[in-house]
Amino acid sequence: MAFRSAWIWGLVGLVFGLSAQAAVINVAPSENLQQYLNQAQPGDQLVLAAGTYQGNFIISQPVELSSDGDAILDGNHQGHVLKIDAAGSYIHHLKIQNWGVNLTTLDAGVFVSRAAKNTRIEHNYLQGGGFGIWVDATAGTQIVANRIEGDQAIRSSDRGNGIHLYNVTGTVARDNEVWHTRDGIYIDTSNKNELVGNYLHDLRYGVHYMYSYHNLIENNVTRNTRTGYALMQSKYLTVIDNRSENDANYGILMNYITNSLLQGNQVVGVQNAHNPHMQQQTNLTGLEGKALFIYNSLFNEVRDNLFAQSDIGIHLTAGSEQNILSGNAFVSNKEQVKYVATTTQDWSDAGVGNFWSDYLGWDMDSDGIGDVVYEPNDSVDQLLWKFPSAKLLLNSPAVETLRWVQRQFPVLKSPGVLDSHPLMTIPASLAAPTAVSSSVTPVLNREQWVEN
Repeated sequence: MAFRSAWIWGLVGLVFGLSAQAAVINVAPSENLQQYLNQAQPGDQLVLAAGTYQGNFIISQPVELSSDGDAILDGNHQGHVLKIDAAGSYIHHLKIQNWGVNLTTLDAGVFVSRAAKNTRIEHNYLQGGGFGIWVDATAGTQIVANRIEGDQAIRSSDRGNGIHLYNVTGTVARDNEVWHTRDGIYIDTSNKNELVGNYLHDLRYGVHYMYSYHNLIENNVTRNTRTGYALMQSKYLTVIDNRSENDANYGILMNYITNSLLQGNQVVGVQNAHNPHMQQQTNLTGLEGKALFIYNSLFNEVRDNLFAQSDIGIHLTAGSEQNILSGNAFVSNKEQVKYVATTTQDWSDAGVGNFWSDYLGWDMDSDGIGDVVYEPNDSVDQLLWKFPSAKLLLNSPAVETLRWVQRQFPVLKSPGVLDSHPLMTIPASLAAPTAVSSSVTPVLNREQWVEN
């Protein structure tokens, strides 16, 4: 009898357990989606049929929200389209559009609140004028394979960012595409996050960091932005294997960056004349594209990067000292180095310098290291930096005399950059410089993106 009673109670428990399992709930456009969200139990899966669902929706239970076709969430140009307040929510394969454009109230296509830890946002297409995805002071968010498009009818500075991360930890943004927003991915006061494999184009800044520590930026691509990677006021950044192409003002900008690593990146074609957005301006005089700009940044390592086909290969100023530059390749830049400081810096480390495409030295012992020190600039260059109008005299007898005197009397040399171990060939870890693409790679349509 005891065995039989135990078996009966076990069967009852199994039945009740099955009834308590997550349910799959199908929702049609004619039905009240918010009511279904309010009544859903933790773990339920809400599957939206094809059609348009208008309104501003709130997820207050950890549910999965997806579509079995072309379901559209439309915010009627007001507020957030979707606000997530529940930890462990999962949003995928939806089209989200027409949220508000009030940046003060943080209007967003998807707004992830502080309570919504470990939220997943994957394979969605978002189009609107405010912020695409805003993650607010929470942890563990996964933002994967989304496409986020801004509104070109709005002035660039008045648009929201594609992905905005504020005071977050453990967030991963991977394989997303962002275009026509203000910045592609903006990170503020956020530590221990990862940006991997994103494609960011036709923006102000591709990646924009502020006051953030211990972040990984890996294998991203920026194209046709004003600045590819704007790294500001941050520490312990690992920036590896990224690419900047056709960005106008800066490929990589380091502003007050310390104790960080730049390695294996390729920056190609940072010239205002190449960037389609800058071509719309009638006067580009005096605008110089810098592959790498380092401003007041210390104790960083810049290794094994390619800086090519830009107006200026690298520009250092404002006390940017005690940085290690080794194994880099500076190829076919109009001006390889612009250095404004009062001390001499040797850009080599442990007997390994950098490759310079305009180096005219020789290698008698065939060890791969040039026998003559590479010095990209002299006192005349520094004079021209301070007084740009003096470029009119660049090839005059007076300027040539100054250069001759400097060569004959080295004691008159101004502090500057030298490479005591210049490389004779481009490091094997770097691909040969490739030509700048003439056009932006077409974006996938929604069906192709969802299938991937």
